[in-house]
Amino acid sequence: MHNRVFVSDLHLEDPDGPAFLRFSECLAAESAWADEIYILGDLVEMWIGDDDNSPLAERLREVLRRTAAVCPVALMHGNRDFLFGDEFARDCGVTLLADPHITDDGILLCHGDSLCTDDAEYQQMRKLLRSAAWQADILAKPLPERIALGRGMRAQSQAANANKAANIMDVNPGATLELLSAHNSRILVHGHTHRPGIHHLQNGSEACRRIVTGAWERCGWLCRQQQAEFTLECFTLARRYGT
Repeated sequence: MHNRVFVSDLHLEDPDGPAFLRFSECLAAESAWADEIYILGDLVEMWIGDDDNSPLAERLREVLRRTAAVCPVALMHGNRDFLFGDEFARDCGVTLLADPHITDDGILLCHGDSLCTDDAEYQQMRKLLRSAAWQADILAKPLPERIALGRGMRAQSQAANANKAANIMDVNPGATLELLSAHNSRILVHGHTHRPGIHHLQNGSEACRRIVTGAWERCGWLCRQQQAEFTLECFTLARRYGT
């Protein structure tokens, strides 16, 4: 077993905003004791390619480099930042993870959107956006065009979600148990739904847990693994992390 920290759904946009400042402080504090830090998707609100040279992108690289020099950092794609690529990972010294991923001690990790199978419209769009052909076509476009496209896609997504029933945007119980069974795991950690909590499940004769990390909206969230124990923690974004 390990000492780990899991975060997701920070949706960072402003390098001078409270969420980014608390993120930087959180990584500095947690990397001092953790064996590994996992970022399970949607680190930023929008990523349009590894050639992004915006203030947010540059500050993000700095923070991740500094953290990865102390503690291994793993990054998983979310539905907002699925264009993070190998160049960004090399620049920052982080490891890009496949979704799903299973750790050496059997903890199953995913962003969570693949489990929202009741939302058929979203799953169809997800399949397109994650395809190599679509991504290659988008990344071949000039940076300003990609920025405009990303903003349009974000606005379209927000409008679509506003008209959907809340239950179809949560994970499907059957899909969750199927994923746990496929990887012979009893613990799943994911984000995406913005519904933090620890859920106890029964998968046949196996007692399982589904741990959902929260979105960094009114507060910051992390899941802390200390050996076999998992806890969810929230903290204010209004003052320095850990105070």
